[in-house]
Amino acid sequence: MRLSWGRKAMVLAAGSALALALAACGGDGNGGGAAPTSGSSGGEQKPLVFGTTDAFGTVDPAGSYDNPGWEILYNTGQTLLAIPPKGTQPEPDAAEKCDFSDPKTYVCTLRAGLKFSDGSALDSADVKTTFDRMIKIADPNGPSSIFADQLETVEATDATTVTFKLKIADTTWPYRLTTAAATIVPSEYAQDKLQESTPETVILSGVYKIEKYDPSQQIILAPNENYQGSKERKNSKVLIQLFKDEASLKTAVESGDIQVAYRSLNPTLIKDLQDNGAAKGVKVVTGDGTGISYLVFNNKKAPFDKKEVRQAAAALLDRTTIAKLAYNDTVQPLYTMVPKGMDGHVEAFKDLYGDKPDPAKAKTLLQTAGVTTPLKVQMWYSPDHYGEASADMYQEIERQLEAGGLFDIELKTIAWEQYKEQYAAGAFQAFQLGWYPDFPDPDNYLSPFYATNNFIGDGLGYSDPKADELLTSEKTEQDPAKRKTTMEELQKYEADVAPMIPIWQDKMIAAVRDGITGVEETFDPLYTFRFWLVDTSKAK
Repeated sequence: MRLSWGRKAMVLAAGSALALALAACGGDGNGGGAAPTSGSSGGEQKPLVFGTTDAFGTVDPAGSYDNPGWEILYNTGQTLLAIPPKGTQPEPDAAEKCDFSDPKTYVCTLRAGLKFSDGSALDSADVKTTFDRMIKIADPNGPSSIFADQLETVEATDATTVTFKLKIADTTWPYRLTTAAATIVPSEYAQDKLQESTPETVILSGVYKIEKYDPSQQIILAPNENYQGSKERKNSKVLIQLFKDEASLKTAVESGDIQVAYRSLNPTLIKDLQDNGAAKGVKVVTGDGTGISYLVFNNKKAPFDKKEVRQAAAALLDRTTIAKLAYNDTVQPLYTMVPKGMDGHVEAFKDLYGDKPDPAKAKTLLQTAGVTTPLKVQMWYSPDHYGEASADMYQEIERQLEAGGLFDIELKTIAWEQYKEQYAAGAFQAFQLGWYPDFPDPDNYLSPFYATNNFIGDGLGYSDPKADELLTSEKTEQDPAKRKTTMEELQKYEADVAPMIPIWQDKMIAAVRDGITGVEETFDPLYTFRFWLVDTSKAK
């Protein structure tokens, strides 16, 4: 699970960031490192100056489990398999080939000549180390859960062959190998603790290597001269500038201090750039996103321990109005947990409750539940984690639920660090959460929420034998058509049970300076910014 977006970095003011950017860009015009090469336009490659409000932590794949950390890993590391740009199917990356030899055995053969950024050889023993140490460390904020329930053993069969023995037949296993959590690390990494995140200690094998890592100010990615793979780099290096707020990020791209502003710009700032950015040499680039926002009910805490109460709330929501009023249509209504564009997506909530509020249906449901109206409910949201527009969204949700006199909502918020502890402990009746995919397979939008061992735990209080049965069936089914049918059945079932309500699916949005191309190429269901695709050769 990757929960993070819209987080506010606690970092530099824009002026300081500019000074650092210019210092790093100066000199030979190539940003240092590799010798000048040509971009796709034939012009000389230049550094990419990228701005964000994201907060960065560890870049050890055994401990990193958020978008900023995974973005660094995808750009500096290699996995056995990878999702290609605009693709949804795993393809070989560090591996030459991978395949099931039987439903519970998966064998990969490594490419020849792989090396880490320090020049040392990468072989099957390093791959074994990668998975063994991750599961051994089991960092509480790390991604070991992606593999621990599935992986029985991993063996270095010979120098270039890796054999995974699985506990269950799992059709999603190849997708799991594409996640940044599976980034291959050297056998020399500490086996029982996370590696420090410094240029000297982060040794990976991707298209870039870390030249500077200061999450309070700036991160620099330089070309990895030892990279062996198919990724074609279209810039000379990447300077990631950290900003303290969204307004400062917008100002920086308008002034030309940065070339790309990405994650996060609130809807008001995006609208202003769409209307007025051209005069300042800035355009807004969008792509379909797979990040989702949803409302969680505590299924063991009154009044949402009654299915009819959850259904009544679902019948009163108007997602189209939320998208328009709170987000200026930078998000789109979502009627199931599986985003549009993924196999098996069905608009189950729309089919069951409609796309307009139905107060009469909600009233009947609450009468069936035997509750007294208006129902007094506390609803929690987190603007410091999910962005400033969260406040607008939950004020609109409050208005919609109270419009028929059936609910009396009290909105509450606390800082994210307390928020996540409180919801996980089951303290909230209803609350906001968001989700980015670990990998672009529908199961990553089903099992994490609906399985008995779902990641929300006591916050959701949900366990359903039928849901578990359907989840096991879709994960072990070898026939894609039958698997799709099972996933559709599960979504329809969960729309009726309504342990949570999907609200919207986002769009990937960046503000880009004139002359910068290739940003559109990285906007796809993987939801990861591939820096190597951004061409700076025409940058002004």
